[in-house]
Amino acid sequence: QVQLVESGGGLVQPGGSLRLSCTASGSIFSIDVMGWYRQAPGNQRELVAGISSTNTATYADSVRGRFTISRDNAKKTVNLQMNTLKPEDTAVFYCNARIQTCGPSNLCKMSTYWGQGTQVTVSS
Repeated sequence: QVQLVESGGGLVQPGGSLRLSCTASGSIFSIDVMGWYRQAPGNQRELVAGISSTNTATYADSVRGRFTISRDNAKKTVNLQMNTLKPEDTAVFYCNARIQTCGPSNLCKMSTYWGQGTQVTVSS
């Protein structure tokens, strides 16, 4: 059983900062890409940032230069440092990861997992 647990959301004023963290747990053989998505009311879920197992990062144009994604492979954690937050960043943020699990007879599979979501509200 694999779980992704997020933390760090909350209410912040425009121009402020927040740091989101997500930790994977369970019977994990390896983790490939990890990332953060967000979904605002009435909008589709969108990719905010992603990071490969070799620390290559990608960002949505709307957050590039303000957000920084990082990961700690030993701790199975991915973080999102969000600076200069804007009201339009308000959304539920979801952690995402491609994780390989292996069962009996060394049968392994790669699956996509999601966290439960954490609310980020940017408002004065």
